[in-house]
Amino acid sequence: MAFDPTGPYNELASLPPTADLQTKPILKECISASRALAELKGAGDRIPNQRILINSIPLQEGRLSSEIENIVTTDDKLFKAAVSKDAPVDPQTKEVLRYRTALKRGYDVLAKRPLSTNLLIGVCSALLDTPVEIRKIPGTRISNPATGEVLYTPPVGEPLIRDKLANLEEFIHIDNGLDPLIRMAVIHYQFEAIHPFHDGNGRTGRILNILYLVQEGLLRLPVLYLSRYIIMHKTEYYQLLRAVTEDKAWEDWILYMLAAIEETARWTCQKVLAIRSLLDSTVEFCREKLRGNVYSKELVELIFFQPYCKIAYVVQAGIAERKTASAYLRELEKAGVLESAKVGRERIYVNPKLLDLLKG
Repeated sequence: MAFDPTGPYNELASLPPTADLQTKPILKECISASRALAELKGAGDRIPNQRILINSIPLQEGRLSSEIENIVTTDDKLFKAAVSKDAPVDPQTKEVLRYRTALKRGYDVLAKRPLSTNLLIGVCSALLDTPVEIRKIPGTRISNPATGEVLYTPPVGEPLIRDKLANLEEFIHIDNGLDPLIRMAVIHYQFEAIHPFHDGNGRTGRILNILYLVQEGLLRLPVLYLSRYIIMHKTEYYQLLRAVTEDKAWEDWILYMLAAIEETARWTCQKVLAIRSLLDSTVEFCREKLRGNVYSKELVELIFFQPYCKIAYVVQAGIAERKTASAYLRELEKAGVLESAKVGRERIYVNPKLLDLLKG
């Protein structure tokens, strides 16, 4: 029987799929993607203060992941809103900021217990800033925003959805001999096909990707710009998802996801190494140019915590009291390391080189 996108896909098959998921092309691409991830993991270990990566990179991933759902903001609005309570924040920027909150919440929970349906409910609740539940009533459909054509109708009925999530959870944790990266591609498809929530499924599914890689030890930190690749190949992403549903075309889908992992891991690795290089050169510059009572490695690392800094951050870090902290930031501005701007009622200091690096 032909697939009907307008009817609930209650026939969504349980995992693991019956198809051959370890074809020669897939295994070959697995090797390359795994190597790229290992390089990224190693690059992250070279950053002395891991908070630098955890705070800056997820904001960029959040912006890109949200852009896939047509939630668009700018880097400038995003970083300003992240640092200043007084900054005017539009709804789109608020949604992107919540992505970082949701990712961090999931990452923190993962340190205590493994991936689960409840963890994903918590992630989606943080994304939407409201408690979410598994869908109980029908009516959820995925449509072409331009034409209104229904492209997919996910399974309906809370008991059925919970059964499929339980099967997904089992697949995540049982060692079935599949390479973890192949399993990630399968997990991502299955979560998107189940579509368990009324909203936020796409972003929750992309956070699931990152958390799974962390759980499997392939990443130490949740720093992978996977959404960048999806945006660049957005039409293919949706076409391949649909091809799995309609034709069980698993190989093409898995190869797409492996290519996404490899390319974005290499790109993110370059980004991380560039941050490290800029940090080192800034430390050296400040050591040579600033007066001894101004320079400290802790202060330089703080201005890399994210591209915008403010006096309160210096105080909270225990580096200086408020008056002295203000003087330190002004000295960094005079030296050309920072640039200041008034946002609302407070003055913030931007690290322009870091901001440009993250934008690029």
